Parts: sequence; C-alpha cells; structure tokens
Amino acid sequence: MAIQGQELAVACAKAAEDVKAEDLHVWDMRGISPVTDFMVVCTGTSLPQLRAIQRDVSGKVAQEYGVKPVYVEGKAGARWMVIDYIDVMVHVMDPEVREYYGLEELWKDAKEVTWRETV
Repeated sequence: MAIQGQELAVACAKAAEDVKAEDLHVWDMRGISPVTDFMVVCTGTSLPQLRAIQRDVSGKVAQEYGVKPVYVEGKAGARWMVIDYIDVMVHVMDPEVREYYGLEELWKDAKEVTWRETV
C-alpha cells in the first residue's frame, strides 16, 4: 500500500531537504482546510533550485514509495510551484513570493508537524 497523509508529507519534506530547500515546514491542516490534510512549505533561493526541488520531491517520492503527484502547478519562472498529492500539498516558493503571500500567517492555526529526527 502506498504511503499517504503525514508519512507522505514527511517523505516530501525530507526529499526537499536533500536538495537544500530552506525554511521547511510541515503543517497538519486537518480540520482547518477543506483542500488538503497536510501542507509542506519550503523555499528555494534560485530558479534552478526551485526546479530541482520540484523534480526531486516528485521523483524521489515516486521512486521510493510509488506515489506520483496528481498535479504539478507552476513553473520555476513563476517562483511558486505546487506539487499536489491530494492529501498533501507541497509549496515550493522563492523568498519574495513566500513573504508576500504569508502562508505561515494565513494558516497560523495549523499544528506544525515535527518531522526531523532528533538525536
């Protein structure tokens, strides 16, 4: 059975971290958003990095877990891409766009998911 929900969100976050995405957050959106259960938000600091994050998240999750996104919206030139797995949405944004849209403030009631392993 393919992964989903929080496990999928964590897999996406780890794949983004592997390609040096910055300011990574995973939020539990259940009961807050009718659109998705989990949201991953990260920043890429250049157009090539934005493309790499999108490519590697989609590719690694498909390769390792057999889960492909239902839809990928946006191009690196738009500076905001969304990788949509239905129950998980991954937002890949450049710093200016991320600050402008303020997803952290918009979804401030969402609970942050601890996804990095502590030693």
